[in-house]
Amino acid sequence: MPPRTTTHARSKAAPPPDAKSGAGPSSANGQSSSATGTSTLDLALRMVEYLALQSRPLPLAQIAGHFAASKATCYRHLVTLQRHGFVRQEPETGRYEAGVKLMVLGEALRARFDVLSAARTELMDLRDRTGQAVTICALIDGELVVLELVQGRTLIEFATRPGTRLDFHASAHGKVWLAFGPTELAERVLAAPLKSWTPRTLSTPEALTAAIAEVKARGWATAPDEVITGVNTVAAPVFDHRGALVGSLAIVGATQFIPPDPEDAQVSEVTGAAGRISRSLGWRS
Repeated sequence: MPPRTTTHARSKAAPPPDAKSGAGPSSANGQSSSATGTSTLDLALRMVEYLALQSRPLPLAQIAGHFAASKATCYRHLVTLQRHGFVRQEPETGRYEAGVKLMVLGEALRARFDVLSAARTELMDLRDRTGQAVTICALIDGELVVLELVQGRTLIEFATRPGTRLDFHASAHGKVWLAFGPTELAERVLAAPLKSWTPRTLSTPEALTAAIAEVKARGWATAPDEVITGVNTVAAPVFDHRGALVGSLAIVGATQFIPPDPEDAQVSEVTGAAGRISRSLGWRS
């Protein structure tokens, strides 16, 4: 598995991380003003966009003519794009159209932004009611990814940022996904090595299996001291109109605020907020 970004806490007095964009300047037509070394990629991306906006497959000559490029150059790009599923070629006519990979990626992004859009108000309200930091995660390309974090009202600030990847076995979010997500996900995680982040990490298949069963039975998860000593999380599932798991919502804070056995009110706040987000996505219990 690829290396993971760990979550850590820091004092609010610490300076924020550099938020400067890595993007370079652009010209008025949206193309990079520094075309050196990027013209090939630029053409390939514009070809994908062009094909995605067409109502029917197009011949190579028409594609090349649209971009004022040689057929040989366009063909090389199309072959590469086809190999990765971004373009498909009709066997009968040899014409090209956008590939199914674009639809798959589009659906993944739509689901991601749907749950985040539906959750934004609840994230802030949950933070205000509990005083704790709030996170929402989703499954993206088989990885558990933080979509958003709202800092709490305590002296501890968490350095987790959108895009941070969490371990399934060492996080409350992860246990929610193992309990309510695809069966093959739990099978994959249980078959892989389970890293011990702390002495409290569930690092054996037996311990993790028991924890998954507990989460499935009660409907929420915790992870006290399992990835960082002194930090705990309470997480609950978010479902869509199909009853499929599309997100996990949690409060996170020091164990002095969220004890290993969390207060009933804290559990109720998290599960209630997750339920409201789910219903806004069409879920019916």
